[in-house]
This record gives sequence, structure tokens and C-alpha cells, in this order.
Amino acid sequence: MLKHYKIPLLTVFFILLIDQFIKIYIKLHYPLGEVGRLADWCIIHFTENPGMAFGFEFGGEIGKLGLSIFRILACIAGAFYIRYIIKKEEHPGFVFSVSLILAGALGNIFDSAFYGLFFDRGTSLNLDFNEYMPYDGIAKLTSNGYAKSMFGCVVDMFYFPMMNGHFPSWFPIWGGEEFQFFRPIFNFADASISIGVFIIILFQKKFTKKEELIESDLPLNKAD
Repeated sequence: MLKHYKIPLLTVFFILLIDQFIKIYIKLHYPLGEVGRLADWCIIHFTENPGMAFGFEFGGEIGKLGLSIFRILACIAGAFYIRYIIKKEEHPGFVFSVSLILAGALGNIFDSAFYGLFFDRGTSLNLDFNEYMPYDGIAKLTSNGYAKSMFGCVVDMFYFPMMNGHFPSWFPIWGGEEFQFFRPIFNFADASISIGVFIIILFQKKFTKKEELIESDLPLNKAD
């Protein structure tokens, strides 16, 4: 029975392992800010994100809790969906892609759930200003963390500002303003989610080909 779940189990395990190794190493060895760069467009920049993938966030304590609950429910739904598509004997590539998405979501949930408990410092919510405030120095492991479970921040580090410029003056809304591609700072889990979605879009026809073949083999109802 377990052989049918080999692809999702191995995918989730290795994505989580790599994701958490990178995040914990960065967190324990560097302060917030730029760590190093391989090129002008390939920078390791350590930041902490209280919100969603690629730095998108919701405001305040309630928003953070709501986002954490949503992530957990989405992961539970994702796990059941993987079970469903395995039973339907969907294309292994499709199973792999959905597993990448689930693994990435789980990686970021792990940060939110446990980093606030096990690290002595992190980007935390200042209730007086209802804003997340950065911290100084390098974090250490501790039994007395900086935040409650589900209120820890996600560690991001990959920054690829490949193109800089300005919008033309005639461009609606942002005319004349500076733009940068790619601006968001992300992590390995975010990349896993994006790659999973990209594979599904790119190979959608191939993944649905089996279902189409099955439907074409069904006998047609003939009119009397």
C-alpha cells in the first residue's frame, strides 16, 4: 500500500529537509540583512516574513493567526487531495507536482508553528504600533522563544533583482515610478510551491491525457 505513496512521501520529506536546513542555518549564523551575493542579480538576503509566500502579509495578530489556520486547513485538504488522485491513478508527474506544493506549504507552516518557540529572537509583533519589528544580532536556540506557536515568522533569503528600471510616464498608475523584477524575497519552500504550479500548467495536457483516453474508450449511447 505504501508504494503508492512513495512519490508524495519522498517529495515532502526531502523538500522539508532541504528547506529547514537552509532556514535554520541562516537563522543561527547571520543577522537580518544581506548575507552575500553570487552576482548583482543573485543575492542571499536574510529577512523574516510574518505573512504568505514571497512576503505578502496580513495585518496584526488576528491576521497572523487567521493565516496560520488557513495554511493548516489548506495542507490538510492538500493531503486528502493527494490521496484522492493516487486512488484515481493520476499521472505520477501530477502527483509529484501537487506534492511539491504541499511540501512547500508545510515548510512555511513549520516556521510559523515552531520558530517562535525555539529561537530566542525574531521579527515580532509590537502591539503598541501593531507592526512587526526586526531584531538585532544573531538568533540562538532556546526553550524560551520570542513568540507563541503559530506566531513565528517565516525565514526568507533568496533575492533575485534581475531587472531594474522605470515605468514609462504614460503607463497607468505607476507611470514614472521605479520597478524591479524580481522584487520579492523568498525561500526554498516558496520555490517548491512555484515549481509545482509551473509544472502543472506546463504539462496540463499530458497529465489529463489518460483521463481523456479513458473517456474516449467508453461506449457511446446510441439513440433508438
